[in-house]
Amino acid sequence: MNIVCLDMEGVLVPEIWIAFSEASGIPELRRTTRDEPDYDKLMAYRLAILKEHGLGLKEIQATIAKIDPLPGAKEFLDELRALTQVVILSDTFEQFAKPLMEKLNWPTIFCNSLEVDGNGEITGYKMRCEKSKLTTVKALQSCGFDTIAAGDSFNDLAMIQASRAGFLFKSTQAIKADYPELPAFEEFGDLLGAIKGAL
Repeated sequence: MNIVCLDMEGVLVPEIWIAFSEASGIPELRRTTRDEPDYDKLMAYRLAILKEHGLGLKEIQATIAKIDPLPGAKEFLDELRALTQVVILSDTFEQFAKPLMEKLNWPTIFCNSLEVDGNGEITGYKMRCEKSKLTTVKALQSCGFDTIAAGDSFNDLAMIQASRAGFLFKSTQAIKADYPELPAFEEFGDLLGAIKGAL
């Protein structure tokens, strides 16, 4: 039995931190997992900037409320879910993801959670498990699933490489150049065709 594992940000929806960087006027918050492979280092950097500017969960959620899925993402996901099981594996947080999942017709998502104090300050975060995307793909495989994976960033590479078929989607030139063996696509129709071919 097949299951498709998709990244969320940069694949189905715009990057949340880039949108918040633009809304807040803080260019340092544009840094994402496309730029920084070490997720803990990236999050420590982000939380320090939020604290410095006195920004918390409420401000980020106000930006997320205005974010729409990438053009064609919902139709792609609807068609894919009619063909096979799909799960979104994301290093985002449940406090960020919920309004976006509503706009995508409530697909299944496995993500992490933020630690937020009474004033709405983000004080930390709790990862669902170590190496969450790779760990989840291996767990699904141990349950008898063949995984097919697609993502755009450094933190997607392990799940893509561990899957029976894996694809880069809307990735950076640098990642595509470093991993020429991974088929890379820019359009949902092309990715859907590649996944259908792998099913």
